[in-house]
Amino acid sequence: MDNSPVPVRANARTKDNVLSRKKIEGMIADGRSIVIVDGQVLRLDSWLKFHPGGYLAIKHMIGRDATDEVNTLHSPATRQRMSAFQIGRIEGRWTNFLPPIQGGRFRRYIEGQDDTEEIESDVFSETSSDESTRPASPVFDTGGEYFGLRRRAGSSTDLSTAASSPAPPDFSPETEMRLSIVDACTRKEISLDKSLYPPVDSTHQDNIALEYRALGEHIRAEGLHKCNYSAYAIEAVRYSILFALFVYFLRRSNFCLSAVFLGCFWHQLVFTAHDAGHNAITHIYQVDASIGIIIANFLGGLSLGWWKRSHNVHHIVTNSPEHDPDIQLMPFFALTARFFNSLRSSYYDRIMSFDAVAKFTVKYQNYMYYPILLFGRFNLYFLSWEYLILGLGPRKGPAWWHRWLELSGQVFFWIWFGYGVVYHSIPTWTSRILFVLISHMVTAPLHVQITLSHYAMSTADLGIHESFAQKMLRTTMDVNCPQWLDFFHGGLQFQAIHHLFPWIPRHNLRRTQHLVQEFCAKVDIPYAVFTFLSGNKKVIGKLGDVAQQARILEDCRKACAAHGVFSDDHAHGHSHGHSH
Repeated sequence: MDNSPVPVRANARTKDNVLSRKKIEGMIADGRSIVIVDGQVLRLDSWLKFHPGGYLAIKHMIGRDATDEVNTLHSPATRQRMSAFQIGRIEGRWTNFLPPIQGGRFRRYIEGQDDTEEIESDVFSETSSDESTRPASPVFDTGGEYFGLRRRAGSSTDLSTAASSPAPPDFSPETEMRLSIVDACTRKEISLDKSLYPPVDSTHQDNIALEYRALGEHIRAEGLHKCNYSAYAIEAVRYSILFALFVYFLRRSNFCLSAVFLGCFWHQLVFTAHDAGHNAITHIYQVDASIGIIIANFLGGLSLGWWKRSHNVHHIVTNSPEHDPDIQLMPFFALTARFFNSLRSSYYDRIMSFDAVAKFTVKYQNYMYYPILLFGRFNLYFLSWEYLILGLGPRKGPAWWHRWLELSGQVFFWIWFGYGVVYHSIPTWTSRILFVLISHMVTAPLHVQITLSHYAMSTADLGIHESFAQKMLRTTMDVNCPQWLDFFHGGLQFQAIHHLFPWIPRHNLRRTQHLVQEFCAKVDIPYAVFTFLSGNKKVIGKLGDVAQQARILEDCRKACAAHGVFSDDHAHGHSHGHSH
């Protein structure tokens, strides 16, 4: 049974209608999900709840030219079917809006008005048609009025900043101090990025986009998008050997060695699940989804659906503190001082509080990095069950049945692993606990590998006009290793290449590397690549820098408190002074 939405079929004449920028802005102000792809205006309201990758990925593209994101994350067949949602087209170059989920503000459309007309500020309103649209978290801009803090206006209006921004709030001395430190760190990161990467203007970014699309065509022409199935045959042999060794030592009651090989088995399996989640094995959606669910849920106890929902957003808003769930790890890690402002996560729909626990842990995060990652798999269990129990995935459309297959996989996993292995095959609770800890800790290199490619890279926001390709290369790095070690890294060492072209099977990523390097040289974008050791040092250094900033903030707060700066009398006087 096909539960996919049936979009209103627009005739050829309707699809050819040229929609003005202000009319599109008005549609978004009315709560419509409008996305621009290859000059086509797509209205995706009816597709949100059916999208297999989750509705949040679409939300981050509203009001934007999403051509590169859509073509990168979808098959040509899927892309062709999307034309059914077309309601018109645009002429000329599209200038992006800031999506509502990121804080964009939009003006309602007045019928008959001309695009050159000014609209009175009283019809300038935030979209508020659903619960996931909200004001943005404060972000820092080099042109800010007070400590660089202001809300960014998403629509490209001619209204002045003063007209659309709130008056500077009455900050307490402690808040002013914190904002000052955070703003200084943010300005420094933005300035560094601006000095290293091409300017974010139409000339440079359009050229990067054109060269990026040409590179994609070149890659397909060379057949690098085709899967090397013989390589997967070798993978299957490796998995079988690891699983056999796990069973062998389990039966010999050598529980420690058995746990090590089970952990290695899980570690290697994830790489194929990752490929399947990106539809990079057979390139047939339901086949790859089934492969991924069997591997992730039945054999690994993790939800592929949860991973896809999270990972698709990560691929679109990479390293954004407010929006990328992969770097939203409070209270344990803060990759930027911006987390000191208790940002709101658009993914988790909650405030990431910089509370007492976070203030303590972040000060030592560079020392806690490896110990915490040893237990990373336990957090993935929690996130997987939360996703499945709450039904956060699509309940209709092509992925409607995935939740039930995943739940079956979870039951199967905990029967064979939880009962059959841990409880039934291991006699004592001490041995059981040790087995579970060792088997899960052995997978820690996987978590290090995943975080390595992003944690050391920029978290700065260079604006909504930055091209997809530049943003991916600015926020992602590759890891250099000998070819014979590729099996250990599982393709994740080529994360920059993977973020540019997630549809390339991982066994072809090394062959693609020289093409990406040529592209980077042509468009003058630095290609970040480090050895595994130097990459780890860079990540620890980045965490240490933010930890140092947290310690400085805490020392300043204590010094001010010791001198009575934060006393009630001073706070009252400060507030009273501003009231006049």
